[in-house]
Amino acid sequence: MADSAQAIATVAIDTATVNSLPGMFFAQAKRLGERPFLWAKVDGVYRPHGWNAVAERVAAASHGLKAAGVKAGDRVMLVSENRPEWLIADLAIMSIGAISVPAYTTNTAVNHLHIINDSGCQVVIVSTPQLARPVIAAAAESDRKLVLYVMDEPEKTMPSGTEVRAWSDLLADGADKASPPPDVVPIKRGDVCCLIYTSGTGGLPRGVMLTHGNILCNCMGALEVLRPLGIGDEVFLSFLPLSHAYEHSGGQFFPISLGAQIYYAERVETLSTNLGEAHPTIMTAVPRLYESMRARILQGLKTQSALKRSLFHLALELGQKRYETPDAMTFWDKTRDKICDALVRTKVAKRFGGRLKAMISGGAPLNYDVGVFFIALGVRLLQGYGQTEAGPVISANLAYKIKLNTVGPPLKGVEVKIADDGEILVRGELVMKGYWNDPDGTIATIDGDGWLHTGDIGRLDADNYIEITDRKKDIIVNSGGDNVSPQRIQGVLCLDEAIGQTMAYGDKRPYITALIVPDADFAAAWAKEHNISGDLGALSHNAEFKAVIGKAVENANKQLSAIEKVRKFTLAAQAFTVENGQMTPTLKVRRHAILREYGDALEALY
Repeated sequence: MADSAQAIATVAIDTATVNSLPGMFFAQAKRLGERPFLWAKVDGVYRPHGWNAVAERVAAASHGLKAAGVKAGDRVMLVSENRPEWLIADLAIMSIGAISVPAYTTNTAVNHLHIINDSGCQVVIVSTPQLARPVIAAAAESDRKLVLYVMDEPEKTMPSGTEVRAWSDLLADGADKASPPPDVVPIKRGDVCCLIYTSGTGGLPRGVMLTHGNILCNCMGALEVLRPLGIGDEVFLSFLPLSHAYEHSGGQFFPISLGAQIYYAERVETLSTNLGEAHPTIMTAVPRLYESMRARILQGLKTQSALKRSLFHLALELGQKRYETPDAMTFWDKTRDKICDALVRTKVAKRFGGRLKAMISGGAPLNYDVGVFFIALGVRLLQGYGQTEAGPVISANLAYKIKLNTVGPPLKGVEVKIADDGEILVRGELVMKGYWNDPDGTIATIDGDGWLHTGDIGRLDADNYIEITDRKKDIIVNSGGDNVSPQRIQGVLCLDEAIGQTMAYGDKRPYITALIVPDADFAAAWAKEHNISGDLGALSHNAEFKAVIGKAVENANKQLSAIEKVRKFTLAAQAFTVENGQMTPTLKVRRHAILREYGDALEALY
């Protein structure tokens, strides 16, 4: 991290007076000049990129894109791991009034093909030759002629058919045009700045049109949540995919609005090391990360002495008591709690870099036990709530009034009400412009009065904190915050001759599992060949038969992206039917009915 001589007081920009995200960035760059902004590893050591240097590259890239024929309103796809060039490319696209289309690095060629065709992009910026390959494969199937810019040195043997250019050439083409800020087209807050693709109920990802104002509204609200903690020399550690709306807004543009520094983590596996190097003050993550952190801490505890284990568990016990029933803390409790501060909690704080003001959890529901674990250890953990269609942040717990069973009150500038059927409705500048190429879906989601129908069921408590109790929409949100369509997974699985019916599972869990009903004819033929009973109940316990179904799952996984792949499965003892209540009269799977019978078996897969 920058030494104390370089540290400056962060000054948050007034996002209410800014017209665009590039406008906000260039204003901060002008104010902060040569001070450190982006940090990335070079030869194993974090090196800084100053605000002016980044601004010059954004300007050069934006003029390079203009020279390449990209115009206001054009869509430019961006496929990259988190790195300085991601931010530079994203801002360069927006600076000329074009629309950034982030895509996951884990996407298959099929996923890329859908986004390319649906968004109508003609330019793709990709970070590495390895990530370029599935994009090129998708381009070969598309009816569009694409130009592909590769940030790292492109491979000389890359397949022909798609025009491949070097990112360095794009920067060179625009470097002599103008210094920042570039002479770009006027941009309004209501203009679309990005398309974030998220799974729809029909299975195909659909593009959420987010405007500059949507994200600026989020920045304004996030500032008010954190303001009581004091805004100073803020440092963020970026590791969630920037293609996710949560990190895109909260881990990129919110830090820009604060004039904060951003460190790019190498990968999730090096996160603990990077925390010690970056010393972040704010950390945004999804529940899965906090779950794994808790598991690692508890695993490491097993190697400690009996005294240290005893002190740690005492810190957990007293910390939880202080959070849940503070009035019940006796003088002896408070005395021991202070000892735990010195002997346990200070060491935990150092593991997170020693400067952490708050960790923010969003993207999926946080397990109460995980949340109270960190709070008991002295780590302030604020659970928030949102969805891509809302920029994406709707609400967050306040720093000095944390209610772990809620997702906090609405952010500043956000209206929330509960519909007659219990659905949470949201209104404000944060609400998306709509779904790209899907006017019917937009009308179904945003009503005539501007209320966004979230699909979540909940209530508002006496403090106006939102408590989510259920979900109307049939979408799996895993513990990493990824939206996954169960219909798509089920459809791909059932294409195999061995599989008759399936139910994908994985809400709030780290990966997807499935309950599988073998195809009746396939099961009967296999049983006859092996001279055993064809009863599904018996076959569900047959190791050889399960291995055959496992091969079918492996084949199906080849057509699914990384987050959609079925990692484990269990076999049902009978088919889903209307008669047994596991299907509706219109032959849709009744998840709740199936979970009553198979919920324990599915949970056992984790």
